[in-house]
Amino acid sequence: MDIYHGFFSLKPGTSDLEFAGDLKRFMEHLVAQNKIASWRLMRRKLGLGPKEMGEFHLMIEVEGLAQLDEAFSMAAARSGTMETLHHGVNSKIANVTFALYRDFPDPVRKTGEELF
Repeated sequence: MDIYHGFFSLKPGTSDLEFAGDLKRFMEHLVAQNKIASWRLMRRKLGLGPKEMGEFHLMIEVEGLAQLDEAFSMAAARSGTMETLHHGVNSKIANVTFALYRDFPDPVRKTGEELF
């Protein structure tokens, strides 16, 4: 499983609950289209955490980079329902930073034959 992370804040004047609803519609559309496996939105608690990482943390789980690429391609088309859903989220965030992680150890990992 690969996990795509987004760390961000909301643009000034943006309703947190309106954003959360828009994000849910967007992410659930991706789940329904089998473009992501699951997702989770978190918010910094008690102000703890580096300010440069933003107030919110989005985790998107995919079953490999091919699935993530399909989700990106779907958003990149910039048309139809997907564009409306994507705009509902993308237009509300600021200062976003992305990261990509994987489960470890990898399921294909073998031990005993490593040279380093």
